[in-house]
Amino acid sequence: MKSRKILVIEDDSDIRRNMKVLLESEGYEVELACNGKEGLQALETCVDLPALIILDLMMPIMDGFEFRRVQQVSPKISHIPVAIMTANGHLVEKQTRLDASAGIPKPPDIDVVIQVTSEILAKAN
Repeated sequence: MKSRKILVIEDDSDIRRNMKVLLESEGYEVELACNGKEGLQALETCVDLPALIILDLMMPIMDGFEFRRVQQVSPKISHIPVAIMTANGHLVEKQTRLDASAGIPKPPDIDVVIQVTSEILAKAN
């Protein structure tokens, strides 16, 4: 069976915590990072890579755009699908520009998060 681990990179602590509770209630193992730099550090040091990254775009220190640029050129992590999250509109345009597997509008809707997650992971299996 493929990994059911998900890395959520989100600077809003309430959203981060809620995503963790929601995804764990669906049987996923969830790791959290509060910005892109922390997310990259988690990916560099982990042995069991996540099957999916849920990535906020607007964050301090390293935003989702920069994280995605680094991820896409890294042989170790470039294959991991990404679902972006944004509250600033133009979701489809950003999803296309970042070559993301899906887009989740913020604030994230429970049903959308579950649907996007299950669809991406079903494709990966």
